Amino acid sequence: MTTTRYFVPQMDCSAEEQLLRNSLKAVSGIEQLEFDLIGRQLTIHHSLSDPDPLSRAIAQSGLSASLVTDGTPVDGDAGHRPAWRLSAASGALALAAELVGWSQRPGVDGLVIALAAASMALGGRATLRKGLAALRTRTLNINLLMTIAVAGAILIGHWPEAAMVTFLFGLAETIEGAAMDRARNAIRALMALAPDVATVRGDDGEWRTVPTHDVALSTVVRVLPGERVPLDGEVVAGHSAVNQAPITGESLPVDKAPGDAVFAGTINEQGPLEIRVTAAAGMTTLDRIARAIQTAQAQRAPTQRFVDRFAQVYTPAVVALAAVLAVATPLVTAVTWSESVYRALVLLVIACPCALVLSTPVTVVSGLAAAARRGILVKGGVHLEEGRRLRLAAMDKTGTLTMGEPVVTDVVALNGMARRDVLRIGASLNVHSTHPVARAVVAALQAEKDGGASDGLLEAVGVRALPGRGVTGNVAGRPYFIGNHRLAEELAVCSPQVEDTLARIEREGKTTVVLGSDREPIAVLGVADTLRPTSLEAIGLLHAQGVRTAMLTGDNEVTAQAIAQQLGIDDVRANLLPDDKQAAVAELQAAHGAVGMVGDGVNDAPALARATVGFAMGAAGTDTAIETADVAFMDDDLRKLPEFLALSRRTAQILAQNIALSIGIKAAFFVLTLIGSATLWMAVFADMGTSLLVVMNGLRLLRFAAPRAG
Repeated sequence: MTTTRYFVPQMDCSAEEQLLRNSLKAVSGIEQLEFDLIGRQLTIHHSLSDPDPLSRAIAQSGLSASLVTDGTPVDGDAGHRPAWRLSAASGALALAAELVGWSQRPGVDGLVIALAAASMALGGRATLRKGLAALRTRTLNINLLMTIAVAGAILIGHWPEAAMVTFLFGLAETIEGAAMDRARNAIRALMALAPDVATVRGDDGEWRTVPTHDVALSTVVRVLPGERVPLDGEVVAGHSAVNQAPITGESLPVDKAPGDAVFAGTINEQGPLEIRVTAAAGMTTLDRIARAIQTAQAQRAPTQRFVDRFAQVYTPAVVALAAVLAVATPLVTAVTWSESVYRALVLLVIACPCALVLSTPVTVVSGLAAAARRGILVKGGVHLEEGRRLRLAAMDKTGTLTMGEPVVTDVVALNGMARRDVLRIGASLNVHSTHPVARAVVAALQAEKDGGASDGLLEAVGVRALPGRGVTGNVAGRPYFIGNHRLAEELAVCSPQVEDTLARIEREGKTTVVLGSDREPIAVLGVADTLRPTSLEAIGLLHAQGVRTAMLTGDNEVTAQAIAQQLGIDDVRANLLPDDKQAAVAELQAAHGAVGMVGDGVNDAPALARATVGFAMGAAGTDTAIETADVAFMDDDLRKLPEFLALSRRTAQILAQNIALSIGIKAAFFVLTLIGSATLWMAVFADMGTSLLVVMNGLRLLRFAAPRAG
């Protein structure tokens, strides 16, 4: 199957979408059509060898379109460069026709018709052209309805009103298009974060400025203070603080040193950095985020699918009602045929569900853009809407609630040895080990040195690893060991004091090791995976939102319970394999309904897939996480989960408001029309004004404020 994309600059509303659908019906081989009203793009999945039949069918709709290929720049503003002077002239002529008509002076009819005709010629050509295209493709849309209404008004002699309706409709469409551009700009601004040029080091060592898309992988680029990083890469020289808010949503700059990753679009705030490029233009984390958002907002959310189905029934029903009203009213009442037709024309104008159909994509894309600004990548409107339904949030422990790296938390000396000396001996024995606990001991000594201690590693010889127990060796000419409880028992150094200390630390859910010499135990060390600083606040925010919490971990029961107690987690399930986590999510769904799952590793993938909404932690720069999760938190801040839930609920509220506004205003005008109190220009104002109102209401999500504790 082949995929072809078109940029359609006039495609803003469901009217143009339906026009294109009907035009493309005659083309065989089309498998699927995807409409992105925000991006003004049409994606066609087909089995044709040549896209020419597609282009010809689109041309039959009366809409212009250009083929989009990879790397083709798309002018997102094309189609909405409003001709304000032309619109103003049309309005002035329409107003003049109204005023002259109201004067009721003899012999002015010809002048009224001339003024109205000139107004419609200036402001109604686009509507007429689209209306004729809709008639040709038998598409019942607002342009066809407006064309019929204007023609009908002229036939019954309402020239000034026909001109005013044409002007108001054109003006409202222009304003509506400008408002829609605000939603487009939210995504366009994301892509504009990365600079177009980069300063690269040539083979001769000189620095040159070249276009970003010409920079090859492994090229070294220089980023000075205040500049944006042009491409994803790894720092090879320099130290600085980098503002990563555009990617991860972090509020504070992050220190960067050689070996650290940086992302395109982030801002270097202090010293110069030299960066080796690891992702070419078009493949950076920023590019992947933008593509994911564009794909997400092009998909139909549940509310949008409902609205589309409703509109397919609603519009023909109202048109049929208008026809019945025009014919039946004079037969059963004293209303004249002219007045009856006029009322039917008013109904035709307000029949199009443009506001109703527009309300959902604008609101959803605003929500997606608001989430992206905060480092939350949502893979589709369906997930944004599903978030509000979550009643329980299940979370992995390691790397999600905790840092994922064990650290030394306790050093209990048994014979008075100083903490620093305990760590020096332990680190000297473990310096070449890859075991996480051994690395934690070495890191603890390094932390002591950073804190001002000058003593480093001692000479260790004859170091021997004892698998599953620990290591032994000679340090500074004396034999020592460091290992677990089992090794201490084998070496017969487990005194009552050692046993009591081990039991106390293990009850806290920590891993213990014993350091001793050939004669006696020297110290007991506690090692644990520490909590993320934001985990406690995140759990508190979830509880405040009425969402229960559960921990699903492969760790032991004691450690899991200790972590859960510190955080106040409601449900704890330990010793779980990946399949066990998936089964646990299914069980929680049966008990609580919609369940979210938060994880950071491949082992969490089955549970993430089973959950109502799957959340990936720390996805910045990770293709797999971005592509597999429903929602990806671009940094390691769990507070983004309650933030996403709050955004999802706010989105649902605005969707409900927009639907109520759209239906309520139209229902009110139906009543006014039936009793003869509505006019054509009032109907245009109601229809297009409602569209503008729901668009502006949806855009309020761009100013969404995240909840915080306290």
